[in-house]
Amino acid sequence: MTKVIRAEGLYKAYQLGDVGTGTIANDLKRFWARVQGKEDPFLKIGEINKRTEKGLGNVILSLKDLNFEIEQGDAIGIIGRNGAGKSTLLKILSRITAPTSGSIKIKGRVASLLEVGTGFHPELTGRENIFLNGAILGMRKAEIRRKFDEIVDFSGVARYIDTPVKRYSSGMYVRLAFAVAAHLESEILIVDEVLAVGDAEFQSKCLGKMGEISKGEGRTVLFVSHNIGSIQQLCRQCMLLENGELISFGENGPVIEQYLATNSGSLYENADTEAEVLVSSACFENASLLNSEEAIINMEIRSKLNCRLSIDVRVNSNLGVPVGFGSIGTLNYDQQINVKPGSNKLSLGLDVSQLAIGNYALSVDITQPNVKFYDRCENCLGFEIVKLDENDRRLSQYWGYGSVLIPLKLK
Repeated sequence: MTKVIRAEGLYKAYQLGDVGTGTIANDLKRFWARVQGKEDPFLKIGEINKRTEKGLGNVILSLKDLNFEIEQGDAIGIIGRNGAGKSTLLKILSRITAPTSGSIKIKGRVASLLEVGTGFHPELTGRENIFLNGAILGMRKAEIRRKFDEIVDFSGVARYIDTPVKRYSSGMYVRLAFAVAAHLESEILIVDEVLAVGDAEFQSKCLGKMGEISKGEGRTVLFVSHNIGSIQQLCRQCMLLENGELISFGENGPVIEQYLATNSGSLYENADTEAEVLVSSACFENASLLNSEEAIINMEIRSKLNCRLSIDVRVNSNLGVPVGFGSIGTLNYDQQINVKPGSNKLSLGLDVSQLAIGNYALSVDITQPNVKFYDRCENCLGFEIVKLDENDRRLSQYWGYGSVLIPLKLK
């Protein structure tokens, strides 16, 4: 197969604060090195961008020494925790930003959907933006006209196609943007987590379309998502990033298992000092459980304000399949948790009696319902159901019966 993307020794560094060298003489040296095609003499390769630890330097590495090749027609899922470097990699592949060092070679035209509104001019109508995006990709008007009806039909915004897109909702924006990116004739389609804005029906429609253009049309798809189920449905291979480094690249199953194992220990810690409210630490009292036991989660929430919170938990299998969910205070205001500025410690009881034997990962969301989303710890804690009662059988997540309600209570 033809190689359409090749990255060699890819680094991306960002400098925090002042980006100058400090003197006019050094700025001129930097300019002259650029003219000669040489590396920046004042380039500092700094510390890794690790969100859970407070950095000391003013230069962070968003990407560190990435080397990989992607073939034509591949559908590649890119996974990793927040801050792993996924979006930075996509921006480099989309030619929005340049790597600090290393090289990346791309064969073919690239259509990307990275953020709501990317590539759209807010003052232009939906119709005009379709032609604008096609022109940017180097397509002729006749080619765009042939695809126009398909784009409008797929997006479902026909009634508003002659309205300036600045009046579109976020969902309408994303629907039209994806339809444009998927139907115009690019060789490579890059999609970030922006599809989360759309409803479930449209997300399913998008996954189907991406699968069609990858398998049926031989185009390459790069897809970033925290939804492991969507990754499994669309992609044959996965790329796992952690703190800017490429940890693993290969078949879905082993890479996803490695991701969940790496990020789902019995202890979670977050040293972020900027967030208003966050889960600063969480752990299981016992990470190996009988299915008849209750899992006890000890948690610390750090807050800068007085507020009432709800806690939602999601349980995924070792392959990322959602198997259960539970909540405190989401639907019942009286059950919400009061937090004060500083450290707030609490214990939660999770009923695991409906779970089959196996390994699981727990995700936690902290919200003020209908007001504000504060923090998400994705697959942050891992636990294992080690034994079933002799005469007892539980529904396995692999049998396709879907998720179950897992009672969650404040201890």
